[in-house]
Amino acid sequence: MALLSTHGLTAQYGQFKALFGIDLQVDAGECVAIIGANGAGKTTLMRSITGVLRNAPEMIRHNGEAIGALQPDQILQRGIAMVPEGRKLFPSLSVEENLLIGGQVRKGSSRWTLEAIYTLFPILKERRHSPGTALSGGQQQMVAIGRALMSNPELLLCDEISLGLAPVVIRDIYAALPAIREAGAAVIIVEQDISRALSVSNRVYCMMEGRVTLTAPTTDVTREAIHAAYFGEAA
Repeated sequence: MALLSTHGLTAQYGQFKALFGIDLQVDAGECVAIIGANGAGKTTLMRSITGVLRNAPEMIRHNGEAIGALQPDQILQRGIAMVPEGRKLFPSLSVEENLLIGGQVRKGSSRWTLEAIYTLFPILKERRHSPGTALSGGQQQMVAIGRALMSNPELLLCDEISLGLAPVVIRDIYAALPAIREAGAAVIIVEQDISRALSVSNRVYCMMEGRVTLTAPTTDVTREAIHAAYFGEAA
């Protein structure tokens, strides 16, 4: 049984249809990459999975149970947490307070504690009393990841976590993913940096204009296949 799956998932904003029959599967412990250009529907897919956009119940299943119509807080209680694009820290709170909020929303496994987050991202312990928005962009991204992990998720959704960051910072953030997976969480990476996404994932889905144009094991996918799926034309 898949940890998470979507079945003919559709989504729209008013009269604008954004997703057209998305079928996706994430198994326990694996990392799935979702790639595609701006406007491909990647963020809309994440918003649907997390309940921000409501769907027919059977369009999304978690551990075999239909969850498409649940509210975001109910999705989070089930162990699905998101690191949103843009980080969205609470500006009036310190680093540590931002992290602690993540730990208040779900009761369950306690593998991710403040100390575990500080071990994963040591700079956050040094800056724990600083306002979250006083940090660099990369450090803020670490806080956003840590906040999501504090809910001890089964599935962590990461929406464009490298966007706008320096390469050295991106390297450090991606270096944390193996530890996150070893602690038991499956991961979905939404990413425009194709090479980076493929380097950490087991399987890849490519989206274009609200449709999946390619799905393949990362080890089997070719540059030509990605080019064709990404741009909708032959390489």
